[in-house]
Amino acid sequence: MATPNELSNDHYHIEKDVFETSAGKLTLYFIGHSSLMLEINKKTIYTDPVSALFDYSKLPKADIILITHIHPDHFDINAINKITQTNTQIIVTPEVYEALKKGIVLKNGDKTILDGIEIEAIPAYNTSPDREKFHTKGIGNGYVLNLGNKKIYIAGDTENIPEMKLLKNIDIAFLPMNLPYTMMPEQVAEVVKIINPKIFYPYHYGDTDTSIIQKLLADNKNTEVRIRSLK
Repeated sequence: MATPNELSNDHYHIEKDVFETSAGKLTLYFIGHSSLMLEINKKTIYTDPVSALFDYSKLPKADIILITHIHPDHFDINAINKITQTNTQIIVTPEVYEALKKGIVLKNGDKTILDGIEIEAIPAYNTSPDREKFHTKGIGNGYVLNLGNKKIYIAGDTENIPEMKLLKNIDIAFLPMNLPYTMMPEQVAEVVKIINPKIFYPYHYGDTDTSIIQKLLADNKNTEVRIRSLK
């Protein structure tokens, strides 16, 4: 595993981490918020591309795009169009499908295999009574991707829901951490201790003080906490 570097050319600079997998080198690019770019075996995968974060016309075309839900900080038709090519496959929720008018619909619990990559839709929702209105159960997705021998959990907008207890052998986890929409650091720490990922990245954390989660997990020897620019 490499230390952070930068994807760079004449137009852009994006922090990245690199991992070795059984399918070849996996590169994670941290575009911002919940927007990621993953490259493996000459395939490019995006999560929740949003134009406000980056000029997507300057990035590689997508083989796969994953959309977690319809909120505008996750779903942006303009950004999607800039990275779409003829063979791009877009994974969407039923609600996003109605807005985008295309894509492969995955409901909570559904699975598919695209280009040899297994993708599972994991529920993503709020459980606190005063926050259920933000993300209602059954609407949004998180995703688990199997990339070679690496299992990556991208949680979407969610709290610490019971379904997370079913997640096994997660290598890399992206968990949201901002109130009132997703989790407070204490909830995130609880999730990390439940699923025990080898590496955990807080994402979608806005102005949350990331040192709090580092302190909460300081004694957890099972998981490495990595802070990247994912406000």
